Amino acid sequence: MKRDGQLWNPVWRERYILFVLVFGHLIWVFLGRQAHSIWFSAADFFTSPVVSISAKWENWRYDRSQKIKNLDAAQQELDTLRAELTALRLERQRDSARLIEADEAINLLGLKSLLPIEMQTARIIANNREAKYGAIVIDLGEDHGIKADQGVICAEGVVGRIWAVGRSQSIVLPLDAYNASTGVMLARSRATGVLQGVNPGLSTIRYISNQETVQLGEPVYTSSLDRVFPKALLVGYVSEVYPGSVEMYIEVTLAAPLDRLGLLFVLPSNPQLEFNPKFELPPPISKRDGK
Repeated sequence: MKRDGQLWNPVWRERYILFVLVFGHLIWVFLGRQAHSIWFSAADFFTSPVVSISAKWENWRYDRSQKIKNLDAAQQELDTLRAELTALRLERQRDSARLIEADEAINLLGLKSLLPIEMQTARIIANNREAKYGAIVIDLGEDHGIKADQGVICAEGVVGRIWAVGRSQSIVLPLDAYNASTGVMLARSRATGVLQGVNPGLSTIRYISNQETVQLGEPVYTSSLDRVFPKALLVGYVSEVYPGSVEMYIEVTLAAPLDRLGLLFVLPSNPQLEFNPKFELPPPISKRDGK
């Protein structure tokens, strides 16, 4: 400690300062006018990394701010697109029912041009046929001249018959109801029987002898024996058949899409009309799952 004090006293400090001044003057004399450029070069050499790092830092901050701005813009655009998609979905849901009804109206107009009888167009206002004794409610009643046991059809086939009539509404008993019965005949043999509902979209034909030949996919038509429907209106297609103990068990898949109907035709009472369609066997109908 004492030795350090001897080397760093006021005398030695003056000597150190004098040495630095003399050494700097010698360098200045030796380098001449180029000293300032060398100092600037040295300063540039030592400051260039700092400048480079600072520039990179500023560029990174700028890029980051731009990315944030782009992300915010993309998020706003995504929110806008989601709102537009939701609006389009709602609009499609509102229009889907009208489009379905328009398609049904076109099909009914085509059917009406084929049937030379006076029919009334009805709109379904309730459909609770999934219940055991369910039915379909339409917007025509006594005020429109509707009576019980008038036939109801759609473009695809027979729907059912008028079961009960009110002032402005009526109840339609569909073909697949448990308490429904309709006179039908097989397309190939013209054997007649009674169609009775068993499950939604399915019915069975009673009173067909085991001696009859029935094929899967065979069309089933109305027989007009019940005096509700004209003869030879399409009812459905045979989906299952096998001999029973007394009579043949014949299951029929109904042609009318009872779950998706919106518009119907109400036939006049006891229509005197008969069709004679050509029999064309369609592709076999596969059995239902679980059968």
